[in-house]
Amino acid sequence: MSYRDIHDAWKADPEGFWTAAAQAIDWDHAPSAAFFDQGPAGEWFADGMVNTCWNAVDRHVAAGHGDRIAIIHDSPITGSISRLTYAELRDRTARLAGALSERGVGSGDRVIIYMPMVPEALVAMLACARLGAIHSVVFGGFASHELAVRIDDAQPRAIIAASCGIEPGRIVPYKPLLDRAIEQSRHKPEFCVILQREQEPASLIEGRDLDWDRITRDAEPADCVPVAGNHPAYILYTSGTTGQPKGVVRHTAGHLVALAWSMSNIYDIGAGDVFWAASDVGWVVGHSYICYGPLIAGATTIVFEGKPVGTPDAGTFWRVIAQHGVKSFFTAPTAIRAVRRDDPEGRMIPGHDISCLKALFLAGERADPDTITWAEHHLKIPVIDHWWQTETGWAIAANPLGIETLPIRKGSPAVAMPGYDVQVLDAEGQPMPAGELGAIAIRLPLPPGTLPTLWNAEARFRKAYLERFPGYYETGDAGFVDDDGYLFIMARTDDVINVAGHRLSTGAMEEVLGAHPAVAECAVIGIADALKGQIPLGLLCLKKGVTTPPEDVVAEAIAMVRDRIGPVACFKLACIVDRLPKTRSGKILRAVMAKIADGHEVTTPATIDDPAILTEIEAALAALGYPMKASA
Repeated sequence: MSYRDIHDAWKADPEGFWTAAAQAIDWDHAPSAAFFDQGPAGEWFADGMVNTCWNAVDRHVAAGHGDRIAIIHDSPITGSISRLTYAELRDRTARLAGALSERGVGSGDRVIIYMPMVPEALVAMLACARLGAIHSVVFGGFASHELAVRIDDAQPRAIIAASCGIEPGRIVPYKPLLDRAIEQSRHKPEFCVILQREQEPASLIEGRDLDWDRITRDAEPADCVPVAGNHPAYILYTSGTTGQPKGVVRHTAGHLVALAWSMSNIYDIGAGDVFWAASDVGWVVGHSYICYGPLIAGATTIVFEGKPVGTPDAGTFWRVIAQHGVKSFFTAPTAIRAVRRDDPEGRMIPGHDISCLKALFLAGERADPDTITWAEHHLKIPVIDHWWQTETGWAIAANPLGIETLPIRKGSPAVAMPGYDVQVLDAEGQPMPAGELGAIAIRLPLPPGTLPTLWNAEARFRKAYLERFPGYYETGDAGFVDDDGYLFIMARTDDVINVAGHRLSTGAMEEVLGAHPAVAECAVIGIADALKGQIPLGLLCLKKGVTTPPEDVVAEAIAMVRDRIGPVACFKLACIVDRLPKTRSGKILRAVMAKIADGHEVTTPATIDDPAILTEIEAALAALGYPMKASA
């Protein structure tokens, strides 16, 4: 069947479509219906009984595939590679679950996981799922205050952490951060389980802290506990506009069904294939496509403890792909731009046999056409942009490689996946004509696997996502749909700038700037202007080895924007910077830079990769005269 046939089948009978998809999952008790009109946005498979860990691990062992590799841990930072079979993963998960159960953790209890990129992070997630406990993974090394906020919101019975994380050139002790977070939090966990890493073992607090190896060694293995389909599988905190993080909830059954469908139909991954998502377990990509998705499919997943560049060089990605036989690779555009910046001619690629690789998937931010073109040229495979959010848990729009490879249109994540009725709306909630920029919304109900609510914050859920456009989920992204149904995501809604009454996409300007041969990556922000309301300002990072004078690059880049978008863009300001401020997941912090340029007080985001970058941005903007003095 073609993509169009499958999409039409969903449109004609949404419940029938997802009921059929649910047959890919083992149920302890099948649901009586697919969709239940309950809760703020509806629920999927609510009365079925199911267990995530069984579907991700045990059923593969029961089917005779216990010797298949489940997890490859590749850590260029520690110089080690290890592997876990499905049988070994089941045994380790069952023993950790048993140790937790012996200490009172059961269905509905919350467990915070604070881990680096090690296999034990997945074991911890699966052990919670085995018991029906609700895990909340917090990015390893997150600041104590931010961890404390999440402890108070989730109120975990237990916390599972590692003694340390390892970054290029330094060790990050996690245990002192955890101790300070517990000191600051009002809620106190009953106990903590600490994985001691040899690079920096931690001091344990007697009566509260337990050694992972010690408690799992003699623990009685726990069985999988079936839970209701609408039982929360996990809480994942994402940044909120108020500073208070939003706890995205994921229901168990819809999560299983959606991920199973996406692995085969979007990524073309099945049992025995090797899949690599180069992200972190602390982000939604890590939940969906490092841990659960590949394992549900019976595939091999790679847990990578390294960086795109610097561990040791810009050839790391290609070495991992070749060494482990990766079929589909998923990373962020910013990672490919980092590789391209260090190796603009792609000279490190031919040294590795990556003929196993069938596709590169990009997500997490807009994939600019120039980055896609570079990757296509050097990898000689489809480079597929796809678009989704922490809230949705899987792709809203994609090129469904497992169904058919649709024509690639650079700058577009292709077409809406079954379950997502994507609309482009104006400020009054009316549909926009094809090709016109507007707010992207999804007609309710959302498909399985998406968020049904926020943790203990239903009113906030309604206000953040459902109120502005009644009957729709508001994505917060802006873009347009072309005549053939291809979606183009141009910016976050607050990144659409208004220049003298003209609504302009910063993403469109970035696309032009990124095409300059000297530019490795860039960002465009809107800054306040007394005459025009807002004007754009570009920040450019140059490729290594560029010999063109910086002032010439700036002048040429400005001319390119004015030529391709027109004088209406009023693009007259740009500067060269060494790097851009980003979250640890690779998203550029445009709003933060805009606040600096406008002279507003800026609170350093908890998710920022390196706070020192903000000082560099301040200096670059000051050299341009921003923020402007009151007398100006």
